[in-house]
Amino acid sequence: MQNRVMKYVGRAVALASVALLPVALVAQAASSAKGASNDSPSKWDVFAGYSYLAPKGTVTTTNAAGTSESASYDSVNAGGLFSGAYFFNKYVGLQAEVGIHQWGVQNSNTSSTGTEGNNDGFTTVGAGAIFRYPAENITPFAHFLANADRVGGPYFEPDTWGEGLTLGGGLDYETPWFNHHLAIRLFQADYEFMHADFGPKAYGGRANINAARLSTGVVLHIGTIAPPTPVTLAATASPQTVFPGDPVTVSATAGNLNPKDNVIYSWSGDGVTGNGTSATVATAALQPGVHTVQVVVKEGKAGKEGLKPWETATSTTSFTVKEFEPPTISLSVSPSTIKPGDTATVTAVAVSPQNRPLTYNYSASAGTVSGTGTTAQYSSAGAPTGAVEITGTVADDKGHTATASTTLTITAPYVPPTPHVEKKSTISFDRDKKRPTRVDNEAKATLDQFALDLKQQADAKAVLVGQSDEKEKAITAKQQKIAAKNKRAKVEDFAAQRAVNSKDYLVTEQGIDASRISVATTTNDGQTVDNYLVPSGASFAADVTGTSAVDETTVKPEARKPLAAKSHKAAKAK
Repeated sequence: MQNRVMKYVGRAVALASVALLPVALVAQAASSAKGASNDSPSKWDVFAGYSYLAPKGTVTTTNAAGTSESASYDSVNAGGLFSGAYFFNKYVGLQAEVGIHQWGVQNSNTSSTGTEGNNDGFTTVGAGAIFRYPAENITPFAHFLANADRVGGPYFEPDTWGEGLTLGGGLDYETPWFNHHLAIRLFQADYEFMHADFGPKAYGGRANINAARLSTGVVLHIGTIAPPTPVTLAATASPQTVFPGDPVTVSATAGNLNPKDNVIYSWSGDGVTGNGTSATVATAALQPGVHTVQVVVKEGKAGKEGLKPWETATSTTSFTVKEFEPPTISLSVSPSTIKPGDTATVTAVAVSPQNRPLTYNYSASAGTVSGTGTTAQYSSAGAPTGAVEITGTVADDKGHTATASTTLTITAPYVPPTPHVEKKSTISFDRDKKRPTRVDNEAKATLDQFALDLKQQADAKAVLVGQSDEKEKAITAKQQKIAAKNKRAKVEDFAAQRAVNSKDYLVTEQGIDASRISVATTTNDGQTVDNYLVPSGASFAADVTGTSAVDETTVKPEARKPLAAKSHKAAKAK
């Protein structure tokens, strides 16, 4: 029995393959009409139609006399087939189906289930998977169902339920009627296997039936599967603001395109020329204002682009044409500060938005400016000191002008300040009572710093002014009286000696040129020497009064000798 089932299954599969062959051929030569199946596949398909059933099978039974008899099933010419399918997506769904084939001729005087038309009825109820492939205006499909079958029995036995299966497919033609919701099922070809057990009683037995079923009818589409993501489009103009004659480029960017489809772009707008993803705009003849450019993108098979709603997108963008603008100018002068009689360079930076030819003109509130280009020369001859305003004007060939100003300053000639004498330090000589004119170590330190000042100012001079106290002045006066009577008598000028000794240290120890150092005395009371720095151009006599120059031919420097040993012992004991 299993071999017979496999035999009939093989025949049914072959029959379905032959039946589906025209589907491929029709798909290759697709009609120009657009059906609903490929555009927006339905979510529910409900079918109703005529069905022809050709069962092949026998029932071997034992009659009332105990004799074995075989009864066969004949074709049922009249029947109906009803089904409903729910689709999860464009291709796959679940199907429930009911088939009724019970309009055979009945004759109660015969003993055959089918040969003589005795109770030859079949009712099948099945459910399973269905697969479809919407293509243009046709939809081929295939399904596999598990059934519960109600089969008529032999010799007036009541109909009995059994199990079975259905394997097959068909082809639907999508019509434009009812807004593409009605299709014609051109054919449905199925193989059915049915098994029924009528029991071990008289006129019972088992039936294994292999049947071919052909059906046709109408299909109602209910609901739709969500369509593909629609095409998107965005357009941009660059630049967005131009002057007449400037070029504008418009670019289109499409999204969600199907790489298998052909894509076309169409452009519209004043002065717009282009195809593909970009276009150009000729602005020379456009009036000032805002102008709009529109672009449309369509995808689809060549020659059929944009027939589906999601295959088309439109976008607009705009740009502005501005009126001609006047030129702009900025002005600068270098240097910005000059002396009377000097000159400066005036520079103008001017721009015409439309690149028109430009001319230049200059003027000044004082002095003169010469030049007609981007640079001019300012002369301060005859101008007073102070601020001077310089003005530059630029004009284009359309009569538009622009003006800018800048300022420079004419300064008075620099007169350096008169230098003055500076008292840098004072040396005290009151520490060495035995040698009150000697330059000791502390005095040397002070003179070393003063020498550094002289070295740093090579054009400066020095004046060393010595002083003596009242006691020393009295000694000098007494010696002068004695010298008046005795020309060999010695006169000691403590103030002059201190100044001469200090100079000698600067010359011999610090290497200062002797010609840069003058010595003098003053009548002030004290045992000191004041060190004055005289910068170049300064006047010592004007800044320091009450001094007298020392005659260095009469006052010689004293050698710096150490004290005698006796003096050291006395100082130590003390």
